[in-house]
Amino acid sequence: MSSSILTVSQLNFHVKSLIESDERLNSIMVRGEISNLNKHYSGHYYFSLKDGQSVVKCVMFRSSASKLRFSAENGMAVIVSGRVSVFERDGQYQLYAGDMQPDGIGSLQLAYEQLKEKLNKMGVFAPEHKRSLPRFPKKVGVITSPTGAAIRDIMNVLGRRYPLCDIVLCPVLVQGQGSEEQLIAAMRRFNDKKAADVIIIGRGGGSIEDLWSFNSERLAMEIYRSEIPVISAVGHETDFTICDFAADMRAPTPSAAAEIAVPDIHELRARTANYSFTLGKYLKTLIDSKRRRLSTAASSKALTSMDTVINIKRERLDHSVSRLLSNMRSALSEKSKGFASSTAKLDALSPLKVLSRGYSIAKKQDAIIKSVNDVIAGEKFELVLSDGSVECSVCE
Repeated sequence: MSSSILTVSQLNFHVKSLIESDERLNSIMVRGEISNLNKHYSGHYYFSLKDGQSVVKCVMFRSSASKLRFSAENGMAVIVSGRVSVFERDGQYQLYAGDMQPDGIGSLQLAYEQLKEKLNKMGVFAPEHKRSLPRFPKKVGVITSPTGAAIRDIMNVLGRRYPLCDIVLCPVLVQGQGSEEQLIAAMRRFNDKKAADVIIIGRGGGSIEDLWSFNSERLAMEIYRSEIPVISAVGHETDFTICDFAADMRAPTPSAAAEIAVPDIHELRARTANYSFTLGKYLKTLIDSKRRRLSTAASSKALTSMDTVINIKRERLDHSVSRLLSNMRSALSEKSKGFASSTAKLDALSPLKVLSRGYSIAKKQDAIIKSVNDVIAGEKFELVLSDGSVECSVCE
């Protein structure tokens, strides 16, 4: 009987062997809703997959989780591909996920929608951040494949519309491995070197997989930080990428981007000719008006009878001078009378007048002696009379 007794480890190992020997459980697809998702710092995903009645534990190791195109979240309906096995330590059977796809929508489309929502909340697409395009760019930077149809279309349109500008091409891969890094590096290079006044970034049409490098969060942030205005022209008119939303302006095609980037030189020439005609017409009208005014002035009495006009002006001047002189004489007479009256008053109040009537002034050291107490016996003082002064002394 003892020979049939198993340890816990043996039991779990046996169950694990039975499950792993079932070929159906070695490659299985399970539909369910993610719950209790734990994105471990190691990069592994631990979560549960549930439906209306049951729950199964799941684990996705970092090697598989890092390949997901979208961000797994709780409540998301997914289809998990993997194998069923037993975690021997806990005796817990679980689903080991090798791949995961959104249920009902492609992983790339879901990743696109998630990133679009994230960047929109960050303000990367905000209209107030959009830069204005220069009216007359001297250099147009182009980031695209050097061999695709897009560069040919852009160069043809720029050469036809505005041959005055220079085209600065930064050739890059537009799909596949390394394309995202090259697109980002090209954006940085243009900004670091100030190599263009406006940048066109884009490529021709393709599937969502072909255009995926233009759905990069890092590229979107590089466009957002660009000091040079950016026009995005990725794919056809119906194709929209994250790059389109982050750029300052979106063009439906590379050809349309070139048309947006520069003015039409033929239209500018026509407009210049119209301005020149309008200005010439205005100047002619102005000159004719001035000529009429000059003709009228030349035939006026002021010019045709100059002597008469001068004599009239001279007569008016003489009259004004006479009136001015008369007014000045009257004013001087009044002032003279006032001055004489003031002088008489001052003369009447003069101390000399008082002295002339027999009075004198006693002074000591230029101070007037007003009382006998102001002097002492033997002290000298000055007595001022009307016709001079005498030196006196005080007797006891």
